[in-house]
Amino acid sequence: MSRRVAILWVAFLSVHALTAWLGWVYPSQPMGDVVLVYEPWATSALTGGTVMGITEPWVYPQLALAPMMLAKALSLPLVASVGALGAYLVAWAVLVTVLDAVVFGMLIGRRPSAPRRAAAWFWTAALLLLGPIALYRIDALTVPLAIAGGLLLVRHPVVGTALLTVGAWIKIWPGALVLAAVVAARGRLRILLTAAGATAAIIAVLFLLGADRHLFAFLGQQTGRGLQVEAVAATPYLWATRAGAASVGYSFEILTFQIDGPAVDVVSAVLTPIMVLVTAAITVLAAVKAARGAAFARLFPPLALSLVTALIVTNKVGSPQFQAWLIAPLVLWWVYDRTRARIPAGLVLALCGLTCLIYPLTYDALLRTELVPVLLLTARNVLLIVLLAVGIRSIIRVPIPTRR
Repeated sequence: MSRRVAILWVAFLSVHALTAWLGWVYPSQPMGDVVLVYEPWATSALTGGTVMGITEPWVYPQLALAPMMLAKALSLPLVASVGALGAYLVAWAVLVTVLDAVVFGMLIGRRPSAPRRAAAWFWTAALLLLGPIALYRIDALTVPLAIAGGLLLVRHPVVGTALLTVGAWIKIWPGALVLAAVVAARGRLRILLTAAGATAAIIAVLFLLGADRHLFAFLGQQTGRGLQVEAVAATPYLWATRAGAASVGYSFEILTFQIDGPAVDVVSAVLTPIMVLVTAAITVLAAVKAARGAAFARLFPPLALSLVTALIVTNKVGSPQFQAWLIAPLVLWWVYDRTRARIPAGLVLALCGLTCLIYPLTYDALLRTELVPVLLLTARNVLLIVLLAVGIRSIIRVPIPTRR
C-alpha cells in the first residue's frame, strides 16, 4: 500500500470514528432515529410483532428494514456490556462504516488515479462537515450503494444498475441515478431491463412475505406529509413565523416538526406535482443531449446531481440527512469528469457544513425561529437552488460531437 493510499484510509476511517462519537455528544440527539425508531422496528420484526412495510404501511420502501434488522442482530453480543440501545448504536455505526469502507476500497484501489483520490478526499470532507447525521440515518447506507452502482455502470452495467435499484428500495432517491443512467448511457436498454428485472424480483419476494396490501404504501405516506420546517419551500414561512404570521408545530403522526400558516396546505399539495415537472424537464433536456451524441462521462454526472438536487429542492420534507444524497453524484463526477467537478463539489461541501450548523447544533433555536439559525437555514436553502441551477447549466453546456 502506497503512502498516499494509507493516508486516505487513515483519514476516512478517522472521520467515521469522530463522526460516530460526535453523535453521542452533540445536542438534539442526532442519532435519535436509530434508537427511538429503527431499533423498535427491528425488534418488533425479529420477535414476531409488527413488520413495517409488510403488516403495516410504512414511510420507507420495504428493503429499509433489512439493515435495521441486521444491526439488531449485530448488537446482541454487545448488550451485556453497553445496554440494548447503546449496543444498537454501536452496531449501526459499525455497519455503516464497514459498508462505506468496502465501497471506499472499490473507489481508490491500490493505486488510485488523481480523479479517484480527489473523489476520496471529497467524500471524507463531506462526511466530516455533515457530521453525525451522515452516519446515524438509513440514508447513510444508500450513499455507498449509489457510489458503487455508479462506479460499475460503465464496465458492469448490470451489477451497477442492480445495486442502484436495491438502494432505491431502501430509500427512493438512488432511483434518480438509475434514471440518469438510462438517459445518458449507450446501453440504456440493458440498464432499463436490469432495473425492471431487479424490481420485479424484489416485488415477488415481498408478495411472498405478505406485503401485497402495503407494497407501495411508502408513496402515499410521503404525499400525505405536511410542510417540514427545513424544506426549501418552508423558508418564507419561517420568516413569517418570526413576524407572528405562522407557527412551528410537532406532528406526532410522522414524528417531525412542520409549518402551520396561510395556504401552507396548498403549498404542500403542489410541491409533489412540481417535483414531477422539474425532474421531467431535466430528463428531457438531458435526453436531447444524449440523442445528439453527448458522452456518458460528461452527461451522467451533472444529470445525476441535478435530479437528486431537484428531489431535495422541491420536497415538502427537508430532513438534514437529505444532504448526504449529494455526496454520491459528486464522488462520481470527480471520477468521470474531474475538471468540471470543482464548483459543484465546493457547493456541496458548503451545504454539508451549513446543515450540520443547523442540525444538530442550533436546531432547538431554529424551532424557536431565532435569527441566527433561520439565517443559516435560509442560506442553506438558497444554496440548494444555486446547486440545482449549476447542475442544469452543466447539462446545457455538455458538448455535442461535430458531425461530418
